[in-house]
Amino acid sequence: MTRLKTSPLALTVIAAALALAFSIIVTSLVLSISGFNPPSTFQAMFEFGTEPDSVVNTLNRASTYYLAAVAVAIGFRMNLFNIGVDGQYRLAAMLAAAVGGAVTLPVVLHQIVIIGTAMLVGAMWAGIAGILKVTRGVSEVISTIMLNFIATGIIAYLLQKERLGTQVAGSDNIGTEPIGSSGQVAGIPYPGAKLEIFGLIILAVVVGVAFHIVINRTRFGFDLRATGLSSSAAVASGVDAKRMVVVAMVLSGAAAGLIGMPQLLGSSHSYGLDFPGGLGFIGIGIALLGRNNPIGIAFAALLWSFLDQSSQILEFNEIPKEIVAITQAAVLLSVVVVYEIVRRFGLRWQQQAVAAELADRSPTGKEVAA
Repeated sequence: MTRLKTSPLALTVIAAALALAFSIIVTSLVLSISGFNPPSTFQAMFEFGTEPDSVVNTLNRASTYYLAAVAVAIGFRMNLFNIGVDGQYRLAAMLAAAVGGAVTLPVVLHQIVIIGTAMLVGAMWAGIAGILKVTRGVSEVISTIMLNFIATGIIAYLLQKERLGTQVAGSDNIGTEPIGSSGQVAGIPYPGAKLEIFGLIILAVVVGVAFHIVINRTRFGFDLRATGLSSSAAVASGVDAKRMVVVAMVLSGAAAGLIGMPQLLGSSHSYGLDFPGGLGFIGIGIALLGRNNPIGIAFAALLWSFLDQSSQILEFNEIPKEIVAITQAAVLLSVVVVYEIVRRFGLRWQQQAVAAELADRSPTGKEVAA
């Protein structure tokens, strides 16, 4: 228990477990009041969620959720609230898809160009908010919200037949030119499943490792965290706080640009009107649930994705699908409270342990021991 205060991962796991237990209790009460049987409902969700195809869908969703949460967490570590992740990733995915469909390159190079384009677009779009903050004092919350609307307008303008959009064969959907096979990323087979895991799930792992190393093991990461905690103290120690704000927003946007890549290169191969939306806002909740810790975010993304996937069986049992939304909201709200309780308990336990150790080392303590 004495390591509880010094181990963010331990805090994350304990707080998330207690929050999940609390959310199950809340969901059970809602189900009972609505006239449904909680145990049978949870059993149906678990059985459906552990089927091979459901596992694949869970992992695929979790990979995009994870990237979204990391993009948000980069800003959080700098005490920046990047609400514009949703607009950044959608604009990046659309332009990257357009570039990928317009060129033909060797396999690896084609994929690098598409991913690089997405990162560049996301970084530039987020960088606008960073520049506005340091030059004009505009809150990143306001600027990123407005940039989301602007991104939506740009996408709607460009995704037209006379511009970057084309009619998707056999449907009413409009999308960019399909990406050739050289730009696609093969899926990973899963035993017993008809579907395949996105090949770029590996990208999520790489991003998570890079996030941990850069933030926790480099001088840049230390400066970023220090500026987020106290910009005045960081400036006094020689850190350029304004530069760190812009760099943090650019990095957050670059990570946001990667959110759509697993879906784009692994399944859709084109950006259309049916491309997944709202992932940036889901990322905010998952980053909070994972306490901005790369491992904690991974568990949170898997949990959130599992609940999304398993909830599909509820409609067949005539149970409102929104029950899962209640569970997710209860987890998110309770984890903040539970985390603070666990943190304070760990701090008190550590203080008592230190006091006891000091007492043992004191002259009086030695005499008593003798």
